[in-house]
Amino acid sequence: QVQLVESGGGLVQPGGSLRLSCAASGLRFSIYAMGWYRQAPGKQRELVAAISSGGGNTLYIDSVRGRFTISRDNAKNTVYPQMNSLKPEDTAVYYCNADSLFSAVVRGSSDYWGQGTQVTVSS
Repeated sequence: QVQLVESGGGLVQPGGSLRLSCAASGLRFSIYAMGWYRQAPGKQRELVAAISSGGGNTLYIDSVRGRFTISRDNAKNTVYPQMNSLKPEDTAVYYCNADSLFSAVVRGSSDYWGQGTQVTVSS
C-alpha cells in the first residue's frame, strides 16, 4: 500500500531553518506530483508548496515564497521543503500529499496523505 512518511519537524527559533522530508513507498514516485500542506491550531489545512512529477513546475503560497523551497529526489522517492527565515506564524503540523495530477495536489483532493510532522517556531 501507499505510504507517505514525513520527518524533520521540531522546535526552531524565529529566523531559523528546517528541512522536512517526505519519503514515499508503494507508488511509482517519479510520475506523481507532490505537495506540502500545513494546519495550524484552529485553522484549516492550507497548501504551502507543490512540485510536479519531474520537478520542473513548482508553486508556493505568497506567505512562504522566497523563504521555502520545495524539491524532490526521484531516486530516493523523497520530497523536501527547505524552510528558511521561519516565523512564529509558520507553526503548524506539516503534511505531504501525492497525486498523479498536479492540479489534484494543489486542490488538496489527493488520495494519499502522510500523517504529519509538527513544526514549532518559537523563542
